[in-house]
This record gives sequence, C-alpha cells and structure tokens, in this order.
Amino acid sequence: MSRIQVLDCTLRDGGYCNEWRFGATNIRHIIDGLAHAGIEIIECGFLSHKISYKSGVSRFSTMAQLFPFIPQERDGKKFVVMANYGDIDVEKLEERSDDTVDGIRVAFHKKDLEGALQLCKQIKEKGYDVFVQAMVSLGYSDEEFLSLINRTNAIQPYAFYIVDSFGVMKQSDLTRLFYIVEHNLSKNIKIGYHSHNNLQLAYSNAQSLVNIQTNRELILDSSIMGMGRGAGNLNTELFVEYLNEACGTEYSLTPILRLIDEIISKFHQENYWGYSLPNYLSAKHNIHPNYAKYLSDKNTLTIADMDIIFKNIVEDRRINYDKQYIEELYMEYMNKEIVNDERLFDFKKKLIGKKVVLIAPGKSVEEEKEKILSLIAQPDVISISINFDYKQKTDYIFVSNIRRFRMLEYASIKKVINTSNISAEECFVKVNYASLVNEEERVSDNAGLMAIKLLIDLEVEEVTLAGFDGYSYLSNQNYAETEMKLTYRQEDFDALNKGMKCVLNNYAQKIKLIFYTHTRLM
Repeated sequence: MSRIQVLDCTLRDGGYCNEWRFGATNIRHIIDGLAHAGIEIIECGFLSHKISYKSGVSRFSTMAQLFPFIPQERDGKKFVVMANYGDIDVEKLEERSDDTVDGIRVAFHKKDLEGALQLCKQIKEKGYDVFVQAMVSLGYSDEEFLSLINRTNAIQPYAFYIVDSFGVMKQSDLTRLFYIVEHNLSKNIKIGYHSHNNLQLAYSNAQSLVNIQTNRELILDSSIMGMGRGAGNLNTELFVEYLNEACGTEYSLTPILRLIDEIISKFHQENYWGYSLPNYLSAKHNIHPNYAKYLSDKNTLTIADMDIIFKNIVEDRRINYDKQYIEELYMEYMNKEIVNDERLFDFKKKLIGKKVVLIAPGKSVEEEKEKILSLIAQPDVISISINFDYKQKTDYIFVSNIRRFRMLEYASIKKVINTSNISAEECFVKVNYASLVNEEERVSDNAGLMAIKLLIDLEVEEVTLAGFDGYSYLSNQNYAETEMKLTYRQEDFDALNKGMKCVLNNYAQKIKLIFYTHTRLM
C-alpha cells in the first residue's frame, strides 16, 4: 500500500501543548525516531519570519536553524515545516537546497485564499514541495471548494489537504469532501487529511479513508500519542499499527514507543491534551477550540454554562478566535442575574463596627484551624468564607464560582453572598460580578480578590485574611479540601502568584490587609 504515506506533526501541532519547547536534544531524538520507524514525512515545526528564534524551540525563523536537526542521510524521507499565511516573507525565504527541508505546508483561512495561493506558487518557484492546507475545510461550500481545487490545479503543488481544524468531521463529511477532491484534483497531486480528535473520530475517520477504493496517493497526518492542542490529533502509534495489520506496511513501532516513554509522556503529564467536554462542545458548535480553552481555564463554569455561551457565538466569529469577543460574552453571561441593591445596603450596615475576617480555602486553614476558629468565635467578628463553608462556622459564604456553589449543602445557602453569574433565589444577597473583577488577567475573577473588592466597595477599612496562601507547585498543597484541587503547570502557578501579589498591593492602598495565616503573597 505504498499509495499511503504518514506525516507526523508532533513537533509542530504538538508544540501547542508545550509552546514548542521540546529542547534541542529531544527534537533530534523525535526526528531520528520517526525516521527509524519508517514515517515517510516528518514535520519539524513551524517556519515564521515574524519571530525571534530560541534554541530548543521547534519554531524557526530561517532554514539554517533547521540544518542541525535534519539527518544527512534522508533515506527517502521527506522533511517539512508549516508556515501560517502572513507569517512568511517570500523574499526572505532561502532557495531549496540539499540542506533545507523538502517542503513547506501553507496553512490559511478562507478569507486569505487569494494571497495564500499566490504564496504557494512563489514557494514552489523556490524549489520546495508545497502542501496546500486550507483550514476548516467544512467552512467552504461545495462550489467554493471546487473553485479552490481548480485554482490549486493551476499551481500543481505536492499535496492538497482536507483539514478538519475543529475536529468536527463525521465519516460522511470526510467521504463527501474526499470524492469532491478525488474527482476534480489533478491526478499527480496527492490528497492529504489532517484531523483533530474533539469527537474521538480521528482514528475511525483515518481508517475509513484508507479503506476507500481509490488509486490516489494519500497522506494522513498524525502525532505521537496524539500530541496536539486541546483534544489532540490522530495517534501515530495507533495508526501505523493499523496500517501494518490492515495494509501490509512495515512501520516499526519500537522507536515510537521509545519516544513516548522517554519524551512525550512527560509533556503529557505537564500539560494534558486529549478528550474533554469543553473540546467536545467546541466541536459540537463548530467553533475555534481556543474558545473552549478560554472558558475552561476560568474554572468558574459548568459544562452546561459553557454550552449556553457557545450557542451565543455568532456565525462570523466562530472560525477565527477573538479573545476580546469571548471575554465580552463571558462577562455578559456572568452578569445575567439582577442585583438587589437594597439588600446589599442592609449587609453594609451589618459590617459597621465589626472586625471582618475573610477565609479562603488555602491549606493553612486546616493547619491553623484552632487559631482561626478562636478568632471567628469572638462576638465582634463577622467571618466570611470564600467558595466553601469553613467548618460550618462562618457567618457568611462569598461564592463567585458556579461549581463551588453547587458543592454547598442546602442548609448553607441562606448565608451565601453570591455574584450575579449564579442563579439562586434563597441566597442572602447577590452582588454584581463585573464590578468585582480586576485588570490582572490571570486572576481577574479570583474569588478571594473579588471578596476583598466587595469589602472595599462597602467601605470596610480593615480585613483579616486567612487561607490566602498563594499557590504551590504541589497542587495537593493548595487547598484545604481535596475536591477543590486544580492542576496547573508550574509557570501557571507562578503567574497566579504574581497576579495575586500585584492586585493585593493595589488593594492595600484602599483597605488594610492583615495576613493571619502563612502566605506566599507578601
């Protein structure tokens, strides 16, 4: 079955998981391992003339930076890079030589079709094999797709791709597009398929394409362990094993398994990729997966809430990720409930003449519980716990997180101060969500900071803070209650602590902050 070739895109698509920081040694090992496994086309990373190259990163700004990674003996293998349209200046592109990669894959959106096809032609004139990668193939009507194919025929690239950018294709979608391409694309141009795994269909779709009765030469993209943004891609190790069994190919699995064991599994532990409900929803609504990542990273929404927000994304904003737009939709959703200012004014009067204690769910509130319980038992103290009911001893519970709210016992609801993103009639008082956010992006709606901002707005002059520990690299050390545990990368924890410190320093100019328990935030 020599008509089928595998293109491994681990170093390019997989780079979305680790910011392409594989390390120079690992890049060499991955390329060599894939070559020894018999993978016909190896994608070495991105090419962009808009970046400054950093050693050990698989995003390159010149062909010369790729030289150390490409084996001198290519043994029939092709080595390629991908360039997003707009990131490459053809005037800066070196002519193809024995030292450079063999081909360049040009990825582009429909709106950039004219310029992208012209770029493909210019790259081919410099001697490279060109791969035409029209992203979001299902975003084209049949008429538009036929026009694209006909214009591709005029360029005569190495390959033309069906691209499932959002992982939404069913077998019927893929088959329909394939036959349009097969019947209209020049016979000497290979047909490629690039999939994502949001609906867990990448493997079955690849099998169905292999089993289509055709004499066309096919290229199917995959990555080791499915490494790729969000839900990931087709798994190289699974697919080549299938080809060996079903098609009589002779790929060697051992080098790939060794790469998984020694390199890729470590990246997977640091930053998970694979099936998730947010990624499923992004595919269900046919929207850019970064929308799912944005809302998922908030850790404030249930899946049902995300589903509602996704339904509200207008058609012309679905394909291209717009961070400002999703922020606006998110904030609009979080402010959906009506606030009763009169009840908030009554709460303000309750605070007059009292010492206010805020209790966040940091590990220290368990370690220093006797000290805290003694403090909040004093008659002149009003205690407010944040997103949890601390020992059922606090006077109030401030809740801004829908998930945390649903973890509360029903008996606790009547003492909840909830933000306007949470629908609950029985709560003590509701406050406006947007009024409590800050401008530090990583912690803009951190519940503890929102609670402090509420106290500032209520003209409280001093607050004692317990459980405001800051974040530890050891995720099991961050929360008093294990079910509240969140998993982040080390750099995420650093960013959270930095953001918390910045906002707390700003708030300290408006309200006296007294740290009562151990903290990393001073």
